[in-house]
Amino acid sequence: MREAVAKAAPELLALSHRIHANPEVAWEEEKAARWTAYALDDLGYDVVTGTAGLPTAFTATVGSGPLHLAICAEYDALPGLGHACGHNVIAAAAVGAAAGLAQVADELGLKISVFGTPAEEGGGGKILMLERGAFDGVHAAMMVHPGPADVAEADPYAVAHLKVRYHGKAAHAAAYPERGRNAADAFTVAQVAIGLLRQQLPSTTRVHGMVTRGGEAPNAIPELTEGRWYVRAGNLEELSALQPRVEKCFEAGALASACDLEIEPESRPYSEFRNDAAMLAAYRQAAESLGRTFDSSGSPAARMNRASTDMGNVSRVLPAIHPYLGINSLPAVNHQREFAAACVTPDADRAVLDGALGMALTAVALAGDDRERARLTAPGSRRPSARSRGAGAGRRPASARRCG
Repeated sequence: MREAVAKAAPELLALSHRIHANPEVAWEEEKAARWTAYALDDLGYDVVTGTAGLPTAFTATVGSGPLHLAICAEYDALPGLGHACGHNVIAAAAVGAAAGLAQVADELGLKISVFGTPAEEGGGGKILMLERGAFDGVHAAMMVHPGPADVAEADPYAVAHLKVRYHGKAAHAAAYPERGRNAADAFTVAQVAIGLLRQQLPSTTRVHGMVTRGGEAPNAIPELTEGRWYVRAGNLEELSALQPRVEKCFEAGALASACDLEIEPESRPYSEFRNDAAMLAAYRQAAESLGRTFDSSGSPAARMNRASTDMGNVSRVLPAIHPYLGINSLPAVNHQREFAAACVTPDADRAVLDGALGMALTAVALAGDDRERARLTAPGSRRPSARSRGAGAGRRPASARRCG
């Protein structure tokens, strides 16, 4: 297995660098999905594209054993920042783990599926894949994610992604200002209200966003403004209590400016993450055997484990892990241009190979442990399916809501 990953190393690193050099944002990852799927096809995996009706999703499968493990690949980039979260490393590491397991899956009694999961950066591709049955029959899932330091345990916020739009009325800003209704003023009021609300919010919450459209011309009262806002909390239950308070701030902007408000979710809310202790222990042991050292100090370098992910929704349905791979990027951290540059350095390349081996060795450990195999494959070991329990469902359906 180690030899298989080592043999595949040149192709894995070439894939990582190729995806990095061609960043594609959520739902537009046509090249990255294709290149990743091709690499798995070359390894002998049975590849099916368009999984769950998503054009840039795929499923690649090998083996026919009774224990079905999934490895998730991400490959979307950030608008304007490229691969500043290192999803090129994630995709290449997933393919590397697949390379290590391809020839031993049947021998170990495993079925391995690699899922190409689009739109993690705000679109929630994994949530749609869950709801549409892509993960049905899978017993456990895993992935790795780059950051400034190695951290074993994911502890992300639950998050709601909101599109906010105000509709006012245009007028000449000098000659007829009284005939306009200023949609930019609505955002000003809303942002002041959110800023004041933060004083009363628990430290485990975050509210942040930006105005993406502020008007058309300085001499015209803005009639349409738009923004994207994220509301984060410790878990979905806390999020469901916090989100209405934030939405009241947007309603205040509409009331004060006499504008109409439209709030629309970009995706289902992302859940908090539920780490599977046994899987995490197996990964930690594998990673440490490769010379990785975990930061458990709570230092700023380790804070990336608080970042939200739609893998959290998977963890509410399946046993799952989402450890972080350090790439020695400090002072650069995720979602900075400098971090994007760090994702094709020798340290990032090492993370690709270590992440690949770490996941492959974790799969081997689970397959070889009779107790774990029995636990994961036991009837009823899965949590209720996403389709039956609405995993990731928010407090409001996906249709837009208006007020004003």
